Amino acid sequence: MKKIIYTILFTLILSLNFVQAQPIEAGDVTSVKSFPVVYAYNEQVTWTFDLSSTTFVPNEDIYLWAWSPSEPDAGNWENSSAFAKLTYVGDMKWSFTLTPTLYFSKTPAEIAASAGFWMRLKNKTGTKQSGVTNVAYTDFSAFYTENKMIKSYPEKPLIDQGVSILFNSNLVAGFAGTPSVHMHGGLNNWDVQQQYNADNPVVAEKTKLKDLGNGFYKMDLIPAQYFGTPPGYVMENIVFVIATNDWAKKSPDQIIYAGEFVPPPPPEFMYFPLQISQKDFLGIIRKNNERGVNKLIYTVTAGTKIITGEFAGNTTEIKGFINLVSELNGIPNLREIHVLVKDNTGRTLSDTVMTLKILD
Repeated sequence: MKKIIYTILFTLILSLNFVQAQPIEAGDVTSVKSFPVVYAYNEQVTWTFDLSSTTFVPNEDIYLWAWSPSEPDAGNWENSSAFAKLTYVGDMKWSFTLTPTLYFSKTPAEIAASAGFWMRLKNKTGTKQSGVTNVAYTDFSAFYTENKMIKSYPEKPLIDQGVSILFNSNLVAGFAGTPSVHMHGGLNNWDVQQQYNADNPVVAEKTKLKDLGNGFYKMDLIPAQYFGTPPGYVMENIVFVIATNDWAKKSPDQIIYAGEFVPPPPPEFMYFPLQISQKDFLGIIRKNNERGVNKLIYTVTAGTKIITGEFAGNTTEIKGFINLVSELNGIPNLREIHVLVKDNTGRTLSDTVMTLKILD
């Protein structure tokens, strides 16, 4: 009998340890951006992870845990290696710079044949993790046979996001044998310009396209940074020519039209139901939250009784219910409550007095 009891207790202890060892789910990665937008597997790239819809917090130490195309940090789930650490860049975004062939110790062919880049983001000890995420890869090899002079990825870029512009110099006479090619460009029909100046080494380097070999070139840029636009500038198009280093030859004028920026909907905050008694549940909901807002923290004052708590959520929605039935049980002649709601950044979202309905 004692042996059976010990076996049951041992099983329970193991079960409790297993439950305690399970990582806390921080939520799914909001989005992932690559810069350059298109890149070869043996080219350096920066992945930027937007974690605004997760419960990670600004400046938190976050690590990459990948298992495809290989598992570089294998065996270190509870103590991630320094090489797997991301860099916080602000606005609930973390970046990770790597050369895929080096980081995953795979050839380009092996990476191309794999399932792709699959991973989670986690804290150092593995007690908190994001949902499974995939970094999408854009294969641009078709450009080499498309017989197009210029191709943009994405087709309609945004001013604050990356764009890769491919150039096939084989389709423009006079480019063969040139030491380098350069972009001479502007925004909104040359309203803001970044000119090519062969006599200025800094400008010449900035405007230089990357040589992909066999007459193919690539320019990677973020329009707002590359052209130095002021805050709030609205980009309608990118105009440019591609020139040889000595300006002896240049491409025809080119134009890439910008994508439409769709601003997020404004936040919505509400209580429900609108009429309550001390024997109701008070609902609080906030939709369309700002980046990094993932908690509602409330303080309810009812006479001498103070109720505090918080609800977690994401940028789409945070909601929860306060159990007034239990919390206010036995308090007589209660006519009103004071409700203060803040978000996890400390900003006050609601500070109001609510009249309680008196029940018969």
